[in-house]
Amino acid sequence: MINWFPGHMTKSLRKMQSESKLCNLFIYVLDARAPFSCLNPEFVKFIGDKPICYILNKSDLANFQKTNEWKNHFTKTNSSCVAFSPNMQANHIISEVNKLLQPLIQKNKENNVKFIFRCMVIGVPNCGKSTIVNKLCGKARAITGDKPGVTRSTQWVNVSEYLQVMDTPGTLWPSFKDERTSYKLAYIGSIKDEVVGIEHLALKFISDMKNKFNNIFSIYNIDIDDKTDLEILEQIARKRGCVLRGNEIDYERISLMLIKDFRKGALGRYTLDDGPQNE
Repeated sequence: MINWFPGHMTKSLRKMQSESKLCNLFIYVLDARAPFSCLNPEFVKFIGDKPICYILNKSDLANFQKTNEWKNHFTKTNSSCVAFSPNMQANHIISEVNKLLQPLIQKNKENNVKFIFRCMVIGVPNCGKSTIVNKLCGKARAITGDKPGVTRSTQWVNVSEYLQVMDTPGTLWPSFKDERTSYKLAYIGSIKDEVVGIEHLALKFISDMKNKFNNIFSIYNIDIDDKTDLEILEQIARKRGCVLRGNEIDYERISLMLIKDFRKGALGRYTLDDGPQNE
């Protein structure tokens, strides 16, 4: 079982819980490739009954049909959902935020009150929260990166004259009840590779994917029938030229290459979580 809950996450959760009292709404960023696995049970403790705008981020890397199923699942009375990708503009998100805030906006208008609404952006590590914040602001206000743990502190930034958002560190929870969840988070990069071990992660990835997605390794033009996970990895290594002197396989290099191929969408568009009715 994978467990990764460094001290700064405990501190972050406490800070988020304290700041949540000032919030009128939450933007909950989920990786579209594993939306169910990205739901942090610790967030429930401070969200309460406040409205939520779910963002299925990196939807360009996920299965289109599955993304629509999850989008419908998260669209409820007090919540909305946007499938988002890097080439989209923030107006899709702002429109949904405005809809959710409309009752409060109308109430303040009737009472002739000028009010700044506050929204907290939450999610697991490396789901793209800071990128969303920068899109909302129209400029780089938050530090971004393609690995977990880039954002280490909370910060409020202005989106408009009536809306502020808080970027927060990506946060997991103290222990995973389901091993499958922890590995899905590792595959999408929400858990640091060194916590799991890249070679172990690659072999586990092959084991999990070869039966669930028959053609996921087709770009390598290899035969996976009746092959062990290690043999499949070695075939990919030879196809990609990850071979050392003496015809030895460079296991670390090919393991990192395989996981990166998945993360950047080179293997295709896959959603690791099943549909809402099966999770």
